[in-house]
Amino acid sequence: MATAASVPAPRGIIRRPTATTGWLSWFTTIDHKKIGLLYGFSAFAFFIIGGLEALLIRAQLAKPDNTLLNADQYNQIFTMHGLTMIFLFVMPMSAAFFNYMIPLMIGARDVAFPRLNAFSYWVFLLGGLFLYSSWFLGGAPNGGWFGYPPNSTTDPTIGMTFYALGLIITGLASSAGAINLAVTVVNMRAPGMTLFRMPVFVWMGLVVQFLLVFALPIITVALFEMLFDRRWGTHFFDPTAGGRPLLWQNLFWLFAHPEVYILILPAFGIISEILPVFSRKPLFGYQFVVFSGIAIGFIGFGVWAHHMFAVGLGPVANTAFGITTAIIAVPTGIKIFNWMGTMYGGDIHFDTPMLMAVGAVAMFVIGGLSGVTHAVVPSDYQQTDTYYVVAHFHYVLFGGAVFGLFGGVFYWWPKIFARQLDERWGKVQFWIMLIGFNLTFGPMHILGLGGMIRREYTYPASLGLTFWNQVSTVGAYLIALSTLVFVVNAVKTQRTAKGLANEDPWDARTLEWTTSCPPPVYNFEEIPVVHSIDEFWHRKYAEDKEGRLIRVPAGASDHAAADGHGGAIHLPTPSFWPLIAAVGLPTIAYGVLYSWWLVGAGALVTVIGFMGWAMEPPVAE
Repeated sequence: MATAASVPAPRGIIRRPTATTGWLSWFTTIDHKKIGLLYGFSAFAFFIIGGLEALLIRAQLAKPDNTLLNADQYNQIFTMHGLTMIFLFVMPMSAAFFNYMIPLMIGARDVAFPRLNAFSYWVFLLGGLFLYSSWFLGGAPNGGWFGYPPNSTTDPTIGMTFYALGLIITGLASSAGAINLAVTVVNMRAPGMTLFRMPVFVWMGLVVQFLLVFALPIITVALFEMLFDRRWGTHFFDPTAGGRPLLWQNLFWLFAHPEVYILILPAFGIISEILPVFSRKPLFGYQFVVFSGIAIGFIGFGVWAHHMFAVGLGPVANTAFGITTAIIAVPTGIKIFNWMGTMYGGDIHFDTPMLMAVGAVAMFVIGGLSGVTHAVVPSDYQQTDTYYVVAHFHYVLFGGAVFGLFGGVFYWWPKIFARQLDERWGKVQFWIMLIGFNLTFGPMHILGLGGMIRREYTYPASLGLTFWNQVSTVGAYLIALSTLVFVVNAVKTQRTAKGLANEDPWDARTLEWTTSCPPPVYNFEEIPVVHSIDEFWHRKYAEDKEGRLIRVPAGASDHAAADGHGGAIHLPTPSFWPLIAAVGLPTIAYGVLYSWWLVGAGALVTVIGFMGWAMEPPVAE
């Protein structure tokens, strides 16, 4: 990561007066690139933890009547695996890419609100640690990541109270980050970068931020109601006192189905950046890809009840939501056909980012096709609460999102670290992960159709489910092996590889590659002027009289003009106040669990943090 101390500053730059290097800088940084790295490293650490939980689940199910875990331990591990992978890995890993790349891709020097950006990261991290502290304070959440009442509200253990408080905290982090990134995209684009000159990744990021802004308040209301039921004896979800458990399901899925697209659209954006670069041609149907992403986000709010076909909503509601479930497959299919059109006739280079992107598309298609079967209500009656559903959403969210995110890691690693991950190790990782993934989740279709129920911690041998469960377990350990290969590759690359000989190793197309690798602390000495989609590519290539592409000599393109706003570059000052403000939130949560004195102390810390933040000069004097 570049800092003001390691990258020569242009004339007139105002340096930050506090530390920008050393370990302390990571606690005070408000640089979007460092915060992106913090998000990425933290999310990957949670990915490892969530993966270990998955291995325990598969070890328990590897044979009938297994006693490795008892029912309560299994429920806790199963719940924390889901919470970790969704809220502590995929969402923050997407935030890592958004934080690091969006300002660079739109020609900005930072995000709109740098201190709010730091606050959102620290709230996320502390919220995740708060959730995991439940293991040592009476037991982890045990009601599934979906938290259905009345079980979640009547369980006497403390875990589901940690669930409600932890998700409220991490939801606040996501809301703060979403507002920040949305304002950044809307207000801070470089001159000439109209909405339809933005990279697709930026577009998908913008759609995700709006989904977060509108979806998170819904689950926050539900979580506060759960908290009040559990902690103070209210009856929002208690049917014996006039409450309705279905109220939770409606609120939860009205959030959680848009959440699916919050998880997958960042990967769609990454895929849309990788495929043109490695096909050596522009993205086919740019506007269609953009509008299909917007349509997915919009329609995603109208399909939530397909998670509830079996609860008795009635034929009219079931029919309506069956139709909307089928409709949402249309914009998704548009993306897939446009990606295929991008590759068709291209000069395809199967480097690791391209393999990951193509693998993500293929696995997502399988998950999408099995998902369409859920739109058929009688079929869904047979599939719901079986491992067929587990197979479906893992093909969508692991097959689509995780493969896509790994594609982004390999693609932008040279940009971030000025090193290129080893291609041989990368391809080994891809093939092990692809084989392991299909061995893990492919058999779950068969298990589900054969009658294996979700969330059961064991099963009798008489059901004949042992073989496919063992295959699935072997696959899970292959996925773990592929992750180990990635870690070895990353460590080996950073320790032994030399710096990039070419700062444009992929012959990329977008604006972030116009800066050095890694980018300087100020991103751009002069804000660039954008003239077209794929601005960087047009700066590198022109056409001769016969219409053939020719390379433009460095510095010779008239597209390289900047806006000419020279002079001083005012850099926001690092600050520890966002961290202090964030520390108060889990302190308040512990107070709700244990002592009102802690509530007061946490509130005081947060108020002090916000006051210090408000009174601190925004930039160096």
